Amino acid sequence: MEIDPRGQRFSAAVTSIVLVAVLLTGSWVLLAAQAVVFAIGVFFGLRHHPYGLLYAAVVRPRLGPPAELEDESPPRFAQGVGLVFALAGVAGYSLGLGWPAITATSFALGAAFLNAVFGFCLGCEMFLIIKRVIPKSISEEVP
Repeated sequence: MEIDPRGQRFSAAVTSIVLVAVLLTGSWVLLAAQAVVFAIGVFFGLRHHPYGLLYAAVVRPRLGPPAELEDESPPRFAQGVGLVFALAGVAGYSLGLGWPAITATSFALGAAFLNAVFGFCLGCEMFLIIKRVIPKSISEEVP
């Protein structure tokens, strides 16, 4: 499935705002909510992603159609990477381990910020590197 890449930048911007709020407040509940948003993107696809739905309903109609579409797989993988860091942060905050929680949240923020501001999707690049490294016969077996 193909998606509008501008939606990914919008989602990354919203994610960046949420993660800054997490770092300022130390709220593991807010980070858990962001983890749920990541999980929806991973398990149900980016067309069901809450920030993507907001983009499609409010922002995209004002912009018009995109110049090009992109494959959903790399950004969906990036959502998975964000989910891992968010879950690590939730575990850290809920266990009272401040520095590991802040570090995990900061890594997620760094990746989201790169995508929001510069259009560089770190998780997408990881996906493409992994896809080149894993032999094709193995990658075809993985759904």
